Amino acid sequence: MTFVTTATDSVLSLPDHTQLPDSDGTFVKNLQEHPQSILLTDSIKPILEQLHPDGQYCIGQDSGIYWRLTDPPQKGAEAPDWFYVPNVPPTLNGKIRRSYVLWKEYVAPLIVIEFVSGDGSEERDRTPPSLREDGTVGKFWVYEQAIRVPYYAIYEVEKALLEVYRLLDNTYQLMRPNERGHYLIAPLAVELGIWQGRYQNAELPWLRWWNAQGNLLLTGEERAEVERQRAEVERHKRETIVEKLRSLSPEQLDALGIDPKMLD
Repeated sequence: MTFVTTATDSVLSLPDHTQLPDSDGTFVKNLQEHPQSILLTDSIKPILEQLHPDGQYCIGQDSGIYWRLTDPPQKGAEAPDWFYVPNVPPTLNGKIRRSYVLWKEYVAPLIVIEFVSGDGSEERDRTPPSLREDGTVGKFWVYEQAIRVPYYAIYEVEKALLEVYRLLDNTYQLMRPNERGHYLIAPLAVELGIWQGRYQNAELPWLRWWNAQGNLLLTGEERAEVERQRAEVERHKRETIVEKLRSLSPEQLDALGIDPKMLD
């Protein structure tokens, strides 16, 4: 597939997400990547629903971001493990997004997250296109200089190491963690950090969100469990009160204005 553009080409003639490949044919590099992405998406969903009551936002998980036209098309795309784009529709013309095409959207992701499977050199590669004969570029350079993503996170699972960069003065600056060891993503009023615990039947260091007060953002399953435990505590309290009232004499219950029949 070859794309040829000129100065007179209309943006409307450029390929969209339905015309561009949605996969490069490679496998997910480790079994933690998929549940890790789900964990990030599931737990931050209530925050995004508050920020976007109209539902205008997009989350990508191992999905392509097309930032330039190339032949083959995949050379002009990066596929972050997780990213979030504010103020764009989750679908286009009633179709699920196959990829995110910048020349059709114009809105860059607010945050991109990469899960390192190798030595981390690919995720930190700052090589510009001018330094390689084949025109390939470093992933770090693409996010910083081409797509211009405000926040870029690199998570090394094997080392339980997290780096977060913020775009300042057109350059990524390595952020310092706060006193909780987390990184504030200010536009979302959330923090990103590492949590050691069990998720999807695996005890591992997981990348997770916290609110600005340092409270862990729970998944839907975790929220349901908290509600179940709360209901169990309330039920136990009621049963304890009823048992104490049943130990009282009719006269004592009458003095409290309680009908003994209510305790049956």
